[in-house]
Amino acid sequence: MSTDDREIEVYRDPKYMPGDKVVSKKNIKNDGTMFGKEINETVVRKGDVGYVRDIGVFLQQFYIYAVDFMDRGSIVGMRERELVPFTIEEPAE
Repeated sequence: MSTDDREIEVYRDPKYMPGDKVVSKKNIKNDGTMFGKEINETVVRKGDVGYVRDIGVFLQQFYIYAVDFMDRGSIVGMRERELVPFTIEEPAE
């Protein structure tokens, strides 16, 4: 187990694959890694929909999903816990 007692995600298959449609569970701010955006500027809003483009690994422990938020015109690295699969809700009767 890691020093912070979180699951080592890379010991299992990724939850999402390239092409999967996903939704952000929370607002994401620039931590300084997004060119052309101010630090702490919101780059993804809760509920934004995007597509997984690629999967990387951070600290040999976590999957990082490169998610293309086409409506925002940006690709953002997101953790699995920050995403949910896109689902179509059934209309209320």
